[in-house]
Amino acid sequence: MTLTDAGPLIALISTDEADQIAYLQALSNLSLPLETTWPAFAEAMCILRRVSGCIAQRALWRLISTNRIVLVELSTSALATSARLMDQYGDRPMDLANATLVAYAEENGHREIFTLDSDFLMYRIRGRQRFVVIPKMY
Repeated sequence: MTLTDAGPLIALISTDEADQIAYLQALSNLSLPLETTWPAFAEAMCILRRVSGCIAQRALWRLISTNRIVLVELSTSALATSARLMDQYGDRPMDLANATLVAYAEENGHREIFTLDSDFLMYRIRGRQRFVVIPKMY
């Protein structure tokens, strides 16, 4: 399973997403289900509501109910790590969705992230390892 940021979740639903083609091409090489955190899912829901309305939100919920997307559990330690990461990357700043994705990756040994958010090129897993960003940006 591939850890997934809000951007691809939005692109799966909304044709208004500027990077939809890049996301859909990358998705064809990934195996489902995609994994994401509640904050990344909530971010996608908020943006979908604003740009495409409640029909788009229902479509995103359908991806959960059909097991194309899995909402992962965040442990207490992952939440504490998220807070630490938001302080550590405070000059960016790092939002809650990104912090939970990085914390979950650290705790569960994930290196791949499905996103076009260039901040993931800077984030480090356990302060050392780079993410493998899909689709490749550079």
